[in-house]
Amino acid sequence: MSPPLPPFAGRIALLPRPTEEDRDTLARTLHGEARGEGVPGMAAVAAVIVNRMLATARRIHQGQAPHWWGGPDARSVCRATWQFSCWNAGDPNRKLLEALAADAAVLLPARTIADAALDGRMGDPTGGADHYHARGSRPAWARGRRPTVTIGRHHFFRIGP
Repeated sequence: MSPPLPPFAGRIALLPRPTEEDRDTLARTLHGEARGEGVPGMAAVAAVIVNRMLATARRIHQGQAPHWWGGPDARSVCRATWQFSCWNAGDPNRKLLEALAADAAVLLPARTIADAALDGRMGDPTGGADHYHARGSRPAWARGRRPTVTIGRHHFFRIGP
């Protein structure tokens, strides 16, 4: 198991300043993907999203094309096609997420985590993971790979650059 990484504060310099839309989309994604996992599970999913943002920002900074999993901002990473099931067109969670008011009490824990992650105040409990899946599922991309950590009902992996 990889040790937790320190707060993102020292690593977010390349990221664009988060907008309100980034914060709201990240909070809704955390709620949609990991609300049953509590704070540890939502924080781990937030770390995956920030790690994807950071990897893409590094690529752009080096003059390379962005990753297929979105840009250097939370909204594009969360809403990238087929990356987070709660945003898939046929997923019942999507309609529920879109119907929630931005200040809905049910989003408060996820919003608190989203703000901490985007402001660089949150550490990375996943050891740099950029992918995850629920225990019991067997996605093709995970075959032959060892998780960096298991948190709640999710296995976390670092497979990108």
